[in-house]
Amino acid sequence: MKLTKLFTDFFESEKAGGLILIFCTLISLLLANSTFQNSYTHFWHFNVAGLSIEHWINDALMAIFFLVIGLELEREIYHGELSDLKSASLPILSALGGMLVPAGIFLLFNFGTNSSSGAGIPMATDIAFAVGVISLLGKRIPAGLKVFLMALAIIDDLGAIIVIAVFYTSSISFFNLIIALTIFGALLILNRLKIHNLIPYIIGGVFMWYFMHRSGVHATITGVLLAFAIPFGSGAETTTSYRLQLFLHKPVAFFILPVFALANTCIVINTNWHNGLTQTHSMGIIAGLLLGKPLGICLFAFAAIRFKLSTLASDIHWKHLIGAGLLAGIGFTMSIFITLLAFYDTERITQSKIAILFASLIAGMLGYTWLKIFPKKTN
Repeated sequence: MKLTKLFTDFFESEKAGGLILIFCTLISLLLANSTFQNSYTHFWHFNVAGLSIEHWINDALMAIFFLVIGLELEREIYHGELSDLKSASLPILSALGGMLVPAGIFLLFNFGTNSSSGAGIPMATDIAFAVGVISLLGKRIPAGLKVFLMALAIIDDLGAIIVIAVFYTSSISFFNLIIALTIFGALLILNRLKIHNLIPYIIGGVFMWYFMHRSGVHATITGVLLAFAIPFGSGAETTTSYRLQLFLHKPVAFFILPVFALANTCIVINTNWHNGLTQTHSMGIIAGLLLGKPLGICLFAFAAIRFKLSTLASDIHWKHLIGAGLLAGIGFTMSIFITLLAFYDTERITQSKIAILFASLIAGMLGYTWLKIFPKKTN
């Protein structure tokens, strides 16, 4: 399978970014549990222009991350794995299974409790970590599996964005929302008028973010909307969308996501931390990521192929798909992000973060080991 230059660049950025995320997570955990604990944890809550540094990271910088996800999703729709319905149906349906089954498993543990709002936590897949792990296997992994995993993770992120917009918006200011959507409409008009200068889109995106933030809908949704407003054209290297995506790859992979990891894995681990893993919300997260993800992905993929809605790529075997399902259990970025929206209790947030880290570590190890044992297609 021939991979495009931009896909390869995106994959390489995510691969290196995943390794940096691991490093930043370890550093953050060490600092949060060292003699620098107080100054380090307080730093992230320092107010700048009315919002804490952590808030600016989670609401503003992550909107740029979602912009890149939106740009990559758009490219996949027009020229990539999602451009053909037959090819797109497999990662789309697999991602759907990888969201619904983990959420269902979480609710088995938490239905009717005040933790049920966390059902969206195990639905997410972390692109950077998943790609980082699969890249360690090098050429032992077929190119088709890399494309499948990337497409699945991108669709997964889109699903998470929809879940955030629909289920994690407590109250809406329709006045501000209408202004934000009006700006989005104006940017779409600029697109139709073939205005390719990025400046009006960036300025409009900043104002759209401000009013979206004021509306109560999570402001990171702005990133995806802006991505689809920016002219895609032919998708060639000279187009606005291509140039912006290429420009943002490295800042997102090497700055925004590492800073997010530093701010959100600032976890003070007490001596009885393991007790938190027995709480229903933690068990739901762990079971959802470790069992729900591979089970949902493989079941829905099997159904898609069984009913001839899709086919496996020629270089992918079912054993590879199981490995991808295991790697999809690496939640991290999006899972932590949804945790912050789902829960307000500090102790529950901390317990959930530990459960996410625990499950993601196990999922990464299982996925790596599985794909190392079954690297090539067997008949």
